Amino acid sequence: MNAITPVWALPGELWHSLLLTLQLAGISTLLLMLLALPLAWWIAMSRSRIVSVVEVVMAMPLVLPPTVIGFYLLVFLSPTSGFGQWWQNMFGQPLAFSFAGLVIGSCIYSMPFALQPIIAAFRMLRPETAQAAFALGMTRIQVFLHVLLPLAKSGIYSGAVLAFAHTLGEFGVVLMLGGNIPGVTRVASVALYDEVQKLNYADAHGFALVLLALSFVLLCATTLLQKRQERWRQTASFSGR
Repeated sequence: MNAITPVWALPGELWHSLLLTLQLAGISTLLLMLLALPLAWWIAMSRSRIVSVVEVVMAMPLVLPPTVIGFYLLVFLSPTSGFGQWWQNMFGQPLAFSFAGLVIGSCIYSMPFALQPIIAAFRMLRPETAQAAFALGMTRIQVFLHVLLPLAKSGIYSGAVLAFAHTLGEFGVVLMLGGNIPGVTRVASVALYDEVQKLNYADAHGFALVLLALSFVLLCATTLLQKRQERWRQTASFSGR
């Protein structure tokens, strides 16, 4: 059996890749929340026929192979595309094989994990809640920020944790889009793959255990939030009878 490198003895480049991954996950999750909250509210409350199409498009990353998403993102963000060329002219560097490109790719790839729990939370809200707030003179934005968001907070927290955890485990998309540039795009999953490729199983074991423990903590948090949301739904359903 191969030895396992203790956590405190892991090479510095592995810890640097983990810090880069946490940074990527944090920024991506923040942007996803800003995008997913209004989008989830519109999907949950709109009666437009286009809602079903939008839901399907947003859920595509759940079923598409990560390499497919990574390839098309690489094409879309490359300097030969309109958007990629605009970005390079504006900021002086390409999006492909950059940290900014990884953030965009992570937001797209993790969108359904953030979006679906929030949609479910909004759909559980009773319409009378918003109507009562409107009757008290609150504006649409005030109702959304001060009434509906607090009531849906369990679903919002679940979406944020799932998006963060999913970004930590990305491999195919980040490898296709960012490559393996140390300090720029070499995230934890790619660093672990490198150690395995080098047959450095001792460091790979130790680093994998770190990622396993981190994922376990995040999964426990998600489970607790989902149970809390389920209890709230049962209470709301009972009180509405």
